[in-house]
This record gives sequence, C-alpha cells and structure tokens, in this order.
Amino acid sequence: MPNALAAEKSPYLLQHADNPVAWQPWGEAAFAQARREDKPIFLSIGYATCHWCHVMAHESFENAAVAELLNQHFVAIKVDREERPDVDKVYMAYVQALTGHGGWPLSAWLTPDLKP
Repeated sequence: MPNALAAEKSPYLLQHADNPVAWQPWGEAAFAQARREDKPIFLSIGYATCHWCHVMAHESFENAAVAELLNQHFVAIKVDREERPDVDKVYMAYVQALTGHGGWPLSAWLTPDLKP
C-alpha cells in the first residue's frame, strides 16, 4: 500500500512510495503529527542517483521489521536533497559537526520541534 510519498513529484520520493515505512514528505503535516503523537522524527535525506541510498532502501526500508519499528516509534520523513537543499544543508551541518564527516543517505533523529 503506498505511503504519503505517492502524491509527490520528486523521483527520489516516488522511489520510496511503496516502502512499508509510512514515509511522509517534509512539511507541517508531518511535524504536526510528531507533536500530536509526541514521537521523535526519523529523518532520511538522499537523492535519486545515490547508490548507497538505494542500498539502504533495499536493506532497511523495504524490510518489514525495520518498517514496523520506524512506524511504531517515529514519524518518518523522507527528503530529496535536490528538491530541498535548504533542509539538507541544516542537517548535514549537524551530522558533520557531530561526527566529523557526512554523506548520503543522511539519517538523523529529531525532536518533534525539529531539533536534532
């Protein structure tokens, strides 16, 4: 069953529209859900031609057990870095400051008010 990404135009987001993860696009609807349900956000940023993004999708996001865990405990948001470079810039800077390196796919865990 398609998730909320099925209505998006981004080729990258559409690649994840049939994942068992209940992905949502970056936006107020997802943020409001996180606040309402008091759940942290699992943020995944990538792009359509990223090899490792495809590997992670296949090994993790197509896995029913991983999807169940994400769906139960997080609001999962998927971002196309080519569509939202502003979002990518903020969270890549955070990951690089925290770990000393960064790349894609980028995964970050956020509070419902978008703080890492």
